[in-house]
Amino acid sequence: MKYFARIAGEEIEVELVERLGRLSVSVDGEPFPLEYEPVDALGQVGVLTDGLSFGASVEGGGERVAVTIAGHTYHVEIEDERERAAHAAERRAAGSGGTVSSVMPGVVVTVLVGEGQQVEEGEPLLILEAMKMQNEIVAPGPGVVTTVHVEQGRSVTNGDPLVTLREAEE
Repeated sequence: MKYFARIAGEEIEVELVERLGRLSVSVDGEPFPLEYEPVDALGQVGVLTDGLSFGASVEGGGERVAVTIAGHTYHVEIEDERERAAHAAERRAAGSGGTVSSVMPGVVVTVLVGEGQQVEEGEPLLILEAMKMQNEIVAPGPGVVTTVHVEQGRSVTNGDPLVTLREAEE
């Protein structure tokens, strides 16, 4: 199964294949030697790669996890290939006009657009911090910003309107 992981704003593609009880891993299409063994039921794992071994702590689940290695915590957003296809279909069905709403509670860190600004599909509209992770909220399609409903520092909840777009005129 393919997964898409976003770590510190960088996206990587990870493919996991289990054959005869062994896990085969590739990262961005390149083989990645990796062995791991769960240490306990609390998310502690032992990892072996390229002759190096270390412990890791994995917290969270689903689409967002925090991985701590040697005292450094990495916040990871994960999407599998089925979720990615479903989200892409949702964006296409929604079109480029309408209101972009918050999908999680958080705090607006930065507003990157202003009213009247033309945006392209995937262009960041604002940065929303949730669970100590900064998330780019992007335009679902090309359009023009008609209303910015939030300002920097504002707390939002799930479903709150963030930015309203109208379809770009051709």
